[in-house]
Formats: sequence, C-alpha cells, structure tokens
Amino acid sequence: METIDIMEIKDNTFARQFEAITPEGLLSVEYSFQEKKIFLTKINTPEGFENQALIDTILKSIMEIVVEKKFKLMPIHPKIVQFIKKNPKYKELLPPGIRI
Repeated sequence: METIDIMEIKDNTFARQFEAITPEGLLSVEYSFQEKKIFLTKINTPEGFENQALIDTILKSIMEIVVEKKFKLMPIHPKIVQFIKKNPKYKELLPPGIRI
C-alpha cells in the first residue's frame, strides 16, 4: 500500500468547494449549505484520475472540518456515500433520521 502525504485542503468559499492540488491536477469536492448542514454534492477529479486512496484521504480531511465546524453531513454524491459506509465512525455526522 502506498503512503499518501497529507495535503492542504483549501475551502474555496467563492466556488463552494474544498480543493486539493494533486500531482495529477485539481481535485475538488463541491458543497452547499442549508442551516447547519453541509451537503457534499460532487467530486471533481482530473481526467483519468483513479486514485481512490487519495480521494479517501481528502474526504477524511473534509470530515475533520465538518466535525470542527459542528455541521451535520448530507452525503449526496455516491462515492461519498460509499466512503461513509466504509468508515462508519462518520455516520455520527449524519442528521437524525438519515441512514445510509
């Protein structure tokens, strides 16, 4: 298993997305807010990008931001739902009544 260096995740509030520069290019996770909920709506990757481990690392960093800001998480994108299923400790970030 390759090691992944922790990279800086930038919150681009103007574009409403978290961004990370990877060797392959810009990787971003789009979001929107409603009340105290953050909806993670889309993952944008460079063309041909297949590094799921790197996406998981970035999503873990985003989960830390969600915890720090005390938001509830609404995973909309299927890859983010799969990430939550693989990492059940993040299910506590879901609002009451939401199950995945």
